[in-house]
Amino acid sequence: MHLLATIAGILIIFTVLLDAFETVVLPRRVQRHFRLSNWFYRNTWIPWRRLAARVPGAARRENLLGYFGPLSLLVLLAVWALALIFGFAMVQFGAGEHLQLNQEPITFGRLLYHSGETFFTLGYGDIVPSSGISRALSVLEAGTGFGFLGLVIGYIPTIYSSFSRREIEISLLDARAGSPPTAAELLARFGCSPQQDVLDRIFRDWERWSAEVLESHLSYPALSFFRSQHNNQSWLGSLTTILDATALVIAGIDDIRSDQARLTFAMARHAVVDLAQVVKAQYDPSAHDRLTAEKFNQLRQMLSARGLKLREGEAFDEKLTTLRAQYEPYAEGIARNLLITLPPWIHEEKKRDNWKAGPWDRIIQARGLAGLGHRDEIRKRVDDHF
Repeated sequence: MHLLATIAGILIIFTVLLDAFETVVLPRRVQRHFRLSNWFYRNTWIPWRRLAARVPGAARRENLLGYFGPLSLLVLLAVWALALIFGFAMVQFGAGEHLQLNQEPITFGRLLYHSGETFFTLGYGDIVPSSGISRALSVLEAGTGFGFLGLVIGYIPTIYSSFSRREIEISLLDARAGSPPTAAELLARFGCSPQQDVLDRIFRDWERWSAEVLESHLSYPALSFFRSQHNNQSWLGSLTTILDATALVIAGIDDIRSDQARLTFAMARHAVVDLAQVVKAQYDPSAHDRLTAEKFNQLRQMLSARGLKLREGEAFDEKLTTLRAQYEPYAEGIARNLLITLPPWIHEEKKRDNWKAGPWDRIIQARGLAGLGHRDEIRKRVDDHF
């Protein structure tokens, strides 16, 4: 009985420490059948997602989903700590000898308490290890607890630093491609620039952003669950928008070179394919078509009105279809798993950018603004200017 407890405790400690090392320290994706962190996220995210799906209203649903990422980090750290405490208690129960000050018998429950105070280096001294093995185990557990505290101190700031870098470019895309962003808006606003360097710089920034997101989300998969600050923004939506825009440029737009677009498409496609594996996305052959013939005609007309002419013919259609097939199934799989709404290729009606909206709009509408008139006139002037 004691031997089995010792073996089980050692296995628990080894499993937890290996999982913590692979999750926090190892900078690459681990392909193994069972991992404690994968089991944890699978058994917490799925019920959370189902609960969120029942919440009425997109804003409330996004708010609830936004809690999962940060909360899951804290709960996972707690699970690791409790598992280590339990594992050391089992080893102490099987291999150690202890004395209690009031001479009461040492039970497993008291050893569990002793393991907890040792792990967190409290050291009350009411239970004392009396053999060489138990003393060595206590020192080892105290060192593990101290190292675990250091792990927590370093892990959470690293996660939030990566999250912050990810969100900066997403926020910048708001004024460049709309809210939520679309390929049509991005190309309409910057594709007709007299110098193509403007559009190429945007694509170049997103090539680097895609590489950074791929690296950070492979190293810290929990980042995939972190939602953006605005309900109509997401890392997946932004990535898909860039893929849509670069696919159109590669397929063919008159007077726009595709050199930088090809580089950005390659890096962004690499990111979406690898991250689909991280979140265990599944291919769905019955997924809806994001770009129907009707929407494509609207897209062509909109771009034409802004001075951008999409090429025509079977060669263009076949090239665009081939490019879409390389990333859309992966993006749709991630969206289903993470309950993210992918942006359309083109908005059916004009959407107001996030930066144009404000909490005082209703007051302005009610009172008016001296010299400028009511809210509708103000908005019209802002829209005309931008």
